[in-house]
Amino acid sequence: MEEVDKILIHSLRQAGTPVPPHAQSVRDLSPELVVDAAVRCLRAVRPDLGGPLNPLLPPTISARFRLASDLAAACQELGFGGDVGYQTFLYSSEHDTRRLLLFLVEKLPRDESERGAEPPGKSGALLRAIGARIKEQLGTPWVPPVCRTPRLQRLQGSAHLQPFASCPLVLPQSGGPPELQEYFGGVAPPVSAQPPIFGRTPPALLETHAAQLSTHHEWETEWGGPGLASRLPPQEYVGRKRLRARLRALEPLRGLCPPHGTPPQGPLDPTWLQEAFGGAGGGTGGALPKGSRFTRTQHLTHQQDPQILLQQIQVAAETLHPQKSPEEDACARQASEEAALEETLARLEAQIQRCHGEVRDAQLSLTQAEEEVRQGRLALGGRQDALRVKARAVELLPDAQSNMAKLQLLVESSSRRIVNLAGQWERHRGPLLAQFRHLRALRDSAQLESSRRLSEIRMLHERSRSAAIEAQRKETLHKQLVAELEGLPQDVSRAVYTQRILEIVGNIRKQKEEIGKILVDTRGLQKEINSLVGKLERTFSVTDELLFKDAKRDEVVRKAYKYLAALHENCAQLIQTIEDTGTIQREIRDLEEQIEGEMSAKPPASLERILSDCRALREENAALAARARHA
Repeated sequence: MEEVDKILIHSLRQAGTPVPPHAQSVRDLSPELVVDAAVRCLRAVRPDLGGPLNPLLPPTISARFRLASDLAAACQELGFGGDVGYQTFLYSSEHDTRRLLLFLVEKLPRDESERGAEPPGKSGALLRAIGARIKEQLGTPWVPPVCRTPRLQRLQGSAHLQPFASCPLVLPQSGGPPELQEYFGGVAPPVSAQPPIFGRTPPALLETHAAQLSTHHEWETEWGGPGLASRLPPQEYVGRKRLRARLRALEPLRGLCPPHGTPPQGPLDPTWLQEAFGGAGGGTGGALPKGSRFTRTQHLTHQQDPQILLQQIQVAAETLHPQKSPEEDACARQASEEAALEETLARLEAQIQRCHGEVRDAQLSLTQAEEEVRQGRLALGGRQDALRVKARAVELLPDAQSNMAKLQLLVESSSRRIVNLAGQWERHRGPLLAQFRHLRALRDSAQLESSRRLSEIRMLHERSRSAAIEAQRKETLHKQLVAELEGLPQDVSRAVYTQRILEIVGNIRKQKEEIGKILVDTRGLQKEINSLVGKLERTFSVTDELLFKDAKRDEVVRKAYKYLAALHENCAQLIQTIEDTGTIQREIRDLEEQIEGEMSAKPPASLERILSDCRALREENAALAARARHA
């Protein structure tokens, strides 16, 4: 049992129970440690069962009884089949404690399917600490704001919360031109110094990371579908996609280009854009000349009446160079100038709106005129063709007979040539048609083969992705196990435990073999006994029958018959006595084992602890009764 107790105590330490180093057996565990270990195991197996339980024994006896009873009920609900109660935790024997702890340790989660995979090292410790803190905060009851202590105010208050505000970050990238690498290597500021406020660094990192993950997932999805179907390398696929996007952006610009301009058919050309939409210097060759409001107002003003322009200049000059006058005249003049300027501004806006309408009407009229010109050109082309045909016919009219004969000969020769060409075409058409059908069959088979290979590529892609995920999971598990191995005490060798386990298994195997031999011997003895008993019964029956026949005639035989019956009865009593003796000896051995078990449980110490708890409980009851009387 010592090896079993060492393995059990090691498992309890891994579960988080603070077992002291000197404890090497279950008999060294105090009731406090037993309760702590049971609660921790219950929380690891069933958080809903172990969560409400306190791992520390309370000081009062009644609270201890309640906690021990709740623990016993939780163990029974978990599936413990033995006898368990409050005495199992407070006054338990070594055997019962070992059975209960072995049951709880066997229920602990062992693999990743029963417990979530935790990252190894410092990140795993940080996640466990965060989870414990969250559980602690969730277990804290809600308290109204006016009743909160400073600690609850920090936990449940909202004064320390801040809105989620992020900012763009410039992260280093691998590859690219050397200037960019030089910028990232020495000029670019660190990520923590880029946000204007230090508190925005975590939100910015979270948003940047989320954007990178989203981009990666979108690329994986697109490359797994249309990308593989295009049968192109990734770089060429991305280049064609960018080209299509630029061409789609070019379509609305082509619709707005001037009639005399010829838009390019390829990607966007900066020179053409400058010519089509006006240069930076305000050229007039653009299709959509844009300028400031001041430029448009000045352009309209130059086209106005010179007298109106002169009035505006005079008003502006008076505004810029007012004559010195009293304060009232200055206010009145300023009001009149403002009114004149507002009127001028309204008139100019009305003229601008009217000019916009005229421009739209002119554009519409120009479009209609262009459409009429195009239709007229089409009609003119058809009439020119008809006129050319009629002019040729008029030229042939003076010599109609000879021209008709020539035309007839030309028609016949054309017919013969058509027939000859049709025969030649049929001669060429047969091989070409067979070749076409053969090529089409090859194309269909190639398409089927490419589709099959495309499906295989997709399957391989999925398998590689799943293999990468599995490899990452196993690598994480390996790191976690390495970290746990490093955290284990170095003085304990795994080979020693393995050797001990093998020795225990060997001893168990030897015991099983001995038990098997004993069972075989017992079965042989039982068969021999049964055969002897049967033989005895048959011999007695035959002897009884023979003596009974002669007993009627001979007195000696009658006495021998009586002695035979008495001997048979005495032998039966002797056999029964031997069987009863064996049963009593087995009961004696069982009682001796029970006595040894009770003696190993230290009954005097348990009795003293029960008596002390009983006295403490009586004192508590007396104190409660006195308090009730005073109340």
